[in-house]
Amino acid sequence: MAGLISRIHRLRYMTMLATSMIALSSGSASAQAHYNSKFSIGGHAGVTMSKMSFTPSVKESMVMGQMVGLQLRYWEERNFGLIVEINYEQRGWKEDFEEYPFSFERKLNYIQIPLLTNIFFGGRHVNGFFNLGPEFGYMIGTSYSSNFDVHNISNIPDFPPNRETDQLWMEPTKKFDYGISAGAGIEFIIKRRHRIHLEGRYYFGIGNIFPDERKDTFSASRGTSIMVTLGYSYRIK
Repeated sequence: MAGLISRIHRLRYMTMLATSMIALSSGSASAQAHYNSKFSIGGHAGVTMSKMSFTPSVKESMVMGQMVGLQLRYWEERNFGLIVEINYEQRGWKEDFEEYPFSFERKLNYIQIPLLTNIFFGGRHVNGFFNLGPEFGYMIGTSYSSNFDVHNISNIPDFPPNRETDQLWMEPTKKFDYGISAGAGIEFIIKRRHRIHLEGRYYFGIGNIFPDERKDTFSASRGTSIMVTLGYSYRIK
């Protein structure tokens, strides 16, 4: 029993010593890593090129859309920051009918909220940067255009055979979207507080727009897009 009590006391002493060392180290690191924080607000606009990832696959090509949004950015001196955006973004896809004289294009309109880690490097006037993080969105509308009746495909003469067609007449029912965004770009700093930035960004969606139960047509119907934007921000702190 005496030996057990002695071991308990030693363990308690070592725990207290380790805790004290960690606290001292943390305090020292915090003192050494005290950087001046900065904060900016701005906006950006640009174009998107997007398509869907369907399973089973669909013959398709990218469709062009628009985007516009607001950006809040927090960063410190040592090349690291955080970005929150709220964007209106158009996505969708365009069917590829190859040599057949048919066309179909669907637009999906989203409100998107990216939460990004911002890593930058450079000097006082020009910076390069990388952005990476999750993105969440909600579909606020959808529309399509075609030169044929999507609800009467079986009666259309010379319509391409052996082709998946459910996506032509189905309406997207899953409004919530989520995925991963990654981007890179260049930023020009004007008189310390004004910043102009050009960015290219890729989005990989994880959420589906169509039902995905075993009985449904598609097990996957995920969006992907490439976005190119030009933006301006003002440093308010």
